[in-house]
Amino acid sequence: MNPKITDWRGRRVWLVGASSGIGAALAAELAGRGARLALSARRAERLAGLGVDGALLLTCDATDPASLAAARAELLAAWGGIDLAIYLAGDYVPMTADDFDLATAERVIEVNFAGALRLAACVLPDLAAGGGIAFVASVAGYRGLPRALCYGPGKVALIHFAECLHLDLAPRGIGVWVINPGFVSTRLTARNDFAMPALLTPEQAALAAVDGFAGGDFEIHFPKRFTRVLKLLALLPYRVYFPLIRRLTGASR
Repeated sequence: MNPKITDWRGRRVWLVGASSGIGAALAAELAGRGARLALSARRAERLAGLGVDGALLLTCDATDPASLAAARAELLAAWGGIDLAIYLAGDYVPMTADDFDLATAERVIEVNFAGALRLAACVLPDLAAGGGIAFVASVAGYRGLPRALCYGPGKVALIHFAECLHLDLAPRGIGVWVINPGFVSTRLTARNDFAMPALLTPEQAALAAVDGFAGGDFEIHFPKRFTRVLKLLALLPYRVYFPLIRRLTGASR
C-alpha cells in the first residue's frame, strides 16, 4: 500500500518533533542508517544536544504555519527537495470529566492534530513517488479510553486524516503512513500513575517504526502483543466494550 523503504542511505528525511522521546531515538536510528536528516523542534539547544552529525537543525513551532514555512524554505534551499516528512510532535495530559479543562484540551489537540495538518499543508507540494509523509498517532485513537479525554480525540482525528490522505496520494506512488505506538517510556507517559503494559523504550519504538517502513503497510503499530489486543477490543459493540474497558483499566472503581 506504501513504498517499501529499506535503504535509508541518502534519503532526505524531515523529522518534526525530534528533540526528545521517539523523535530523538528515530533521529539516531536513521542517522546510523545513512539518512540525510533535518531535525525540527521549538528549542534549538535540545536539537543541538542530540549530537546528530551533519543534521540540518531547523528550529520551528509545529503549531505555527509561518514558522513551518520558514523551516521548509531553509530545508529546500539546502537540499532541493524532501523525500519523507515525519510528524512526531505531541502532547499528553491525562484528563477525565471530573478535571476537564478546555484550554488544556485545546492545546493538546492543537499540537497532536492541527500541527500535523499544518505540516501536511506545508510539504504536500514537495512530495514525490517513492517518498511521502508519516504521522505518529497512537493506539489511543482506536477507541475511547479512560483518562484520554483530551488526548484520544486528536489521535482519532489524525488517523482519519491520514486515511483520507492515503486515498488521494497512493495512486501517485506517494506514501502516507500512520504510526500507532502503544506505551513508550517518555517524559509524557511519565505523567501516568498506572502500570503501562508492554512498555517500550524510545529506542525500541524507533526500531519498530523503521521496520514498519520496510513493510509497505499503511499502519505501523507496535508492540504487536499489545496493539493486536486493542484492535480486537475495538471490534466489540459498545454494550460489551464499555464495561469491559472499565473493568480492565479499573475505571469502574
